[in-house]
This record gives sequence, structure tokens and C-alpha cells, in this order.
Amino acid sequence: MRRAWATLLLALLLGGLVLGLAGSTETDNDPASSLPSSAESTKVAQLQKELPSGRTNPALIVVAKGGQPLSDADLATVQALGRPILSEDRKAALITVPLPTTGDATATIDAVRDLREKASTGLPPGVTAQVTGGAGFSADLADSFSGANTKLLLVTVVVVTVLLLVTYRSPILWIVPLFVVGFADQLAAKVVALLSQHTDLAVNGSTTGIVTVLVFGAGTDYALLLISRYREELHKYENRFEAMGKALRGAGPAIAASAGTVILALLTLVLATLKSNTALGITSAAGVAIAALFALVVLPAALVVCGRGLFWPFIPRVGESGPEDGKGMWAKVGRAVVRRPVAVTVVSAVVLGLLSLGGLGTKVGLSQTEQFRVEAESVQGLETLSKYFPAGAAGPAVVLTTPDQASQVLETVSGTPGVAQARIAEETPARVSISAVLEAAPDTAEAFQTIRDLRANLDGDALVGGTVATALDTRDAARRDLIVIVPVILAVVFLVLVALLRALVAPILLMITVVVSFLASLGAGSWLFRTVFDYPALDNAVPLFSFLFLVALGVDYNIFLVTRAKEEAATRGTRDGMVHALAVTGAVITSAGILLAAVFAVLGVLPVVTLTQIGVIVGIGVLLDTLLVRTVLVPALATLTGDRFWWPGRPAAVAAGTVPAPARPHTDWDAVDRTKLSETADGPKA
Repeated sequence: MRRAWATLLLALLLGGLVLGLAGSTETDNDPASSLPSSAESTKVAQLQKELPSGRTNPALIVVAKGGQPLSDADLATVQALGRPILSEDRKAALITVPLPTTGDATATIDAVRDLREKASTGLPPGVTAQVTGGAGFSADLADSFSGANTKLLLVTVVVVTVLLLVTYRSPILWIVPLFVVGFADQLAAKVVALLSQHTDLAVNGSTTGIVTVLVFGAGTDYALLLISRYREELHKYENRFEAMGKALRGAGPAIAASAGTVILALLTLVLATLKSNTALGITSAAGVAIAALFALVVLPAALVVCGRGLFWPFIPRVGESGPEDGKGMWAKVGRAVVRRPVAVTVVSAVVLGLLSLGGLGTKVGLSQTEQFRVEAESVQGLETLSKYFPAGAAGPAVVLTTPDQASQVLETVSGTPGVAQARIAEETPARVSISAVLEAAPDTAEAFQTIRDLRANLDGDALVGGTVATALDTRDAARRDLIVIVPVILAVVFLVLVALLRALVAPILLMITVVVSFLASLGAGSWLFRTVFDYPALDNAVPLFSFLFLVALGVDYNIFLVTRAKEEAATRGTRDGMVHALAVTGAVITSAGILLAAVFAVLGVLPVVTLTQIGVIVGIGVLLDTLLVRTVLVPALATLTGDRFWWPGRPAAVAAGTVPAPARPHTDWDAVDRTKLSETADGPKA
């Protein structure tokens, strides 16, 4: 008892020190800072600092009067902000206000908010002044996270609380895991803050939100598994310390393997070209490590300190029937699967295949105006601008060259299809900056093609940068990261499974099921986005992050099931061991999967399309893994392969001669069903 109390006090002391001294997270929301130094737009961003004006992030004030011509009196109130450029029909005016480029989201938000207040003050009736451009979009995107992480945390806590209450059917038991995981989340947030302050990681506004979801999702899953095994052992041991020791020896390796798989998968993002991806990988890995540590060290201490009464009103007693007796719904499901493994496998494959077809025709890449789920002034301003000016005026390309080549480069830029107009913006003895207004709206396929054409036509005589070029380079880097990192994730997870199971066949089959589950969830999510949410495409980051989270987290449930099946195979053989493992873990894994899916769905409270898409796809994938892949497909595959499932290893029962091989006797499940030996319920849910 003293050791348990000491563990809790030490955790509170060390955690309190970190919470008190860490400070707040420093975010970097400059898109160019996430790109590698070799990217052309990054080179332009660095060279712009040598120009007299430095590197700027212009805000554009679009003045209009609902389609009516603007008078001099209409323009008088905004002339103090800059020289207005009138459209040909005089129905709109454009004022450029250069703001310094900074990754400090708060500074950008404040500058744009101040500009909007000045622009809207004293306007004549019917006249509007909307702030858009690079600074406007940066401010609106950053501002969408202001207070959002607090809202995300509150909604996550409510969702987890409700699901824990439903799972445990106890008015007090849920408090312990929620407090432990919540404390781990706050500690993880402060570790992210320390990393942002003392490293060059490009932590952005969405990082802390994703880390919160991962810590709550993974941490609660680990807590559910441990508490389920602990309650199972309380049916066998009177001494709760002995029961917890047995539970840790049984569930601890599966939790550690699961956490290790997630951490290693997340750390594959250090290979990413985009620095924001690397930052997300490192911070998320740290968060999951903290969640696992609290689940394996702090949570056991808290549970044994509270005693058996924590489970009231369903207090586990020695000798009582529990889910470990292999009875109930999940035992019935297991028996049904092993009776007809071929039919189950075929039906599962057909369902997953049909869902995968939803991904056909899916586009990847969202424009600036498609990033928000709520109304944003920068989007409205761009729509107004596009009516009277070239849409590309919101994000002109920046072309840098030398003075001796300036005339030739300007002629080439002006003659490139898709360029509305070009002019020399700044000139120094060593550098000339040319501003090129594109015809297409920023971040569209047409705008990207114009940037490619400019780079091809200039053929090294100049560098092409600006906001559109930065977005193009970011998209190309994201696609490169997807191609490079996905195989590494698969290799890492496969090697972890091989080391854990000491087998080859089982890891191969499990990896196939996880990949097919991802394709099905991606297809189902893409179909929903097109037909229900009316999103034109997936964001560039969605495929990689969805794959990463689904493979790393989805394989968790297979680890929980298969490690228990291997443990049971020592005395029951492969088929019966799998059935018993499903009977014992079915309720807790289903609860964990539903909870994790709900937690990821909470990302939808943030007004950013990217996080909504990730939350929906991962939520669908986790439910598929929980309710279809792990419940029926994996047991069916294990039944079809038999003892070969563990090849080149052998089930301990066969190796020890307890179960003869290969003609191993197994339970006649049809006879079991006829005699109705398992008509009781699962017992307390976990």
C-alpha cells in the first residue's frame, strides 16, 4: 500500500513541477517555415529579407458597394490605409497593406483585427471593406484555433465521461481513469510547450489538438484494457495487490507493445520533408508515451489504493462468474466464426472492398477558400475581389532575379499563360523582385499550373515564390512524404508484430487486414465528404495522417486480441484459444474502439476542414477494426490457417505435447450451441 501511495505522490509532484514551470506553447504558423531549405519558395522567402521592404505578408482590403460604382466620398474613409486601385468599372477598389511576415499567430491575428476595425469605421451606407489576402487567410486560420483547443478538451472530457459511465455502469469507477488520463494529457501539453520553446520544431495550431485526441484516445484504451484484466483477476484472487500484479503481467505486455507500435509509427514522421509533420510526429509520440506510462504505473497504483469498492455496484468477488469464463455474446460470435471461417472471410472481404470503392475519383488538395467549415471574412473578401479583379491578385507570385536579367525575366513572366499582369516591385544592386498577378484564384489547380509554367519557362534564370508557390511546394512535399513514409510505417508495425508474436504468418495477415481496413475507411469517408458534406477534395495532409493513425491505432486491437489468443493457445490450442480470447476481450476492445472513434470524431468541433476529415476517416476506420476486422475477420483467418497462424513458431500447447499435432481435437461448437452452455450474459462490461 505504501508503494502505491508513493507512486501517486511522486507522479503528482513531478507532474505538478512540469505543469507549473513549462509555460505556454509557442506556435509557428508561417507555411514557408515548414518547407525544407531546398524548396524554391523557401529560397525566395529567405532572399526577400534582403529587399528594402523585407519579406511581407500583404493584407488586401477590398472595397465594394454591392455592384454599384464607388464615388470619391465612398473611398475617402479608407484612403488613409493606402492608395486604392480601382477596377475598370469602378465598382471595387483594392488597397494593399504590407504586413511583416511572422510565424507568431497572435501577432498576425491582432494586426489583421486592427486593420479590419480601421477599414470598417465610418464607411458610407452600402459600402463594405473586407480584409483578405495572405495575411487575412493566415489570421482567420490561426484565429479558428483561438480557444478551440479548450473547447476540444472540454468536449473530449464529456465524451469520455459518458462512454466510461456506460461501459462500467458504475457511478465512481470512471473517475479514476478519467483523472489519470486527464492528468497525462495536461502533462503532455506542457511537454509540447517545452519542445516548442527549446527546439526548432514547427509546432502549429493544430498540433496540440491532435496530441490531446491521441492522449485521451490511447490512454483511455489502455486504461480499459488494464481495468478489464484487473477485474478478471479479482474473480480469482482475494488480495487485490496480487490481482493487480497478475493483471499487469497479463495486460502489461500488450499495452506496452501497443504503445510502442504507435510511438514508433509516429516517429517515422522524422523522415518527413515537411517540418510540421516532423513536429507532429515527435510531439504525438511523446504524448502517447506519457499516456502509456500513466496507464502502466499511475493507474494501477490508483486502482489498488481505492480497493474493490471502486467497482460498486458490480463489485467483483472471488468465485463469481465473469467474462473470463468464456460465456456470453462474444463467445457466441467466436463460435459462429470458427464454424464457417470461409464464409466469414469472403463476406468481410466483400464489405471492405465495397467501402473501398468510395475512394474512386477522390481528389486531393483544397484551395484557400475551402479550408474553413465556417464563414471567414478572408474567403468572402476573395469572392468579392474575384468579381472585379483577377482572382490571383489575392496572392501574387514573387519572382526574384538579378538586375542584368530583369528585363528578359519580366518579358518571360508577362508572356506566360495564366499571368494577368507583371511589374517590377523592388530593385536593389543585387536583386530585383517582380510581382506577378495570376488569373486563377490562389491554391487552385490552374494557379499551380501557372507556377509550374513560370518555373519551366524561366529555366533557372529566376526563382518563383510567394503564397501560391509555397502552397504548391507544400503539396508536393506532402505527397513525397506519403510515398516515403507509408512503407516505413508498414515495415515498423510489421517488425513489432513479428517480435511480439514470434511469428511471420500472423503479422502478415494482420497487416493485410489493417491496410484493407484503411482503404475501406478512406473510401467510406471520401464518399461521405462528396455526397453529404459537399467537400470538393481531401486536404493534402489527410491521406498520410489518416493512414498513420489508423495503422498504428488499428493494430492495437489486433495486438490485444492476438496476444491473448496466443496466451490461451498454450492450454486450449489455436482455434479454442482464439474463441476464448474473443470472449474475454470482446467487450473491452469494443468499448475501447467505440470510445477512440468518438474521441477522434470530436476533432469535428474545430472549424478546419482538414481536422474534420481526419477525424471522420479515423473514426470510421477504428469502428471497422473494432466491429468487423478484429471481431470476425482475424478469428476467421486464424481458424483457416490453424496452427500455421503462429508459423514458424508453434502454439505452446502443441510444442509441449498437451495438444497433439496436427490432428488436434477441438470443441464441437455446433454441439455446444445445441446444448446451450453459454446462454448467460457477459457479466460486467469493460
